[in-house]
Amino acid sequence: MRAIVLGIGNTILSDEGVGVRAALALEQRYDMPDDVSVVDGGTAGMELLDLIAGVDLLIVLDTVKTGGPAGSIVRLSAEHVPVFFRKKLSPHQIGLCDVLAALEFSGGLPAEVIVLGVEPGTLELGTELTDTVRRRVPRLVELAAGELAARGIALRPRAAAH
Repeated sequence: MRAIVLGIGNTILSDEGVGVRAALALEQRYDMPDDVSVVDGGTAGMELLDLIAGVDLLIVLDTVKTGGPAGSIVRLSAEHVPVFFRKKLSPHQIGLCDVLAALEFSGGLPAEVIVLGVEPGTLELGTELTDTVRRRVPRLVELAAGELAARGIALRPRAAAH
């Protein structure tokens, strides 16, 4: 099974950067097996096509704006993912929607797509996450690791630095 964990978001718009921060935290916490890649997708769109084409599992870590309380965790899968991305909540989501549509058209759509997100507190200009959202990054990391484990991909924690 080939899997990609894709952190997306804009790190200069406060909580919009949570997906990128969570992907980095995942890489820092675990050694990745050869068949799992963790990717900082930033605000990329169609540039992601070749990267995610035909993977078995795509886990997207992102800001998810549903109107819930700041810091709420959202998990979307299967048929809910394309619907969510059609809402065009941010520029990178428009890009990801286009990427998924292009992959579906070309037959390269990932076999399974999961979105793990956090409801933002603010999307104002700033390079730091709000405290509420920053505290949710470890939970996103746990959820991503859990999604991999549920599919037989166990991550090994990195040895603590001394």
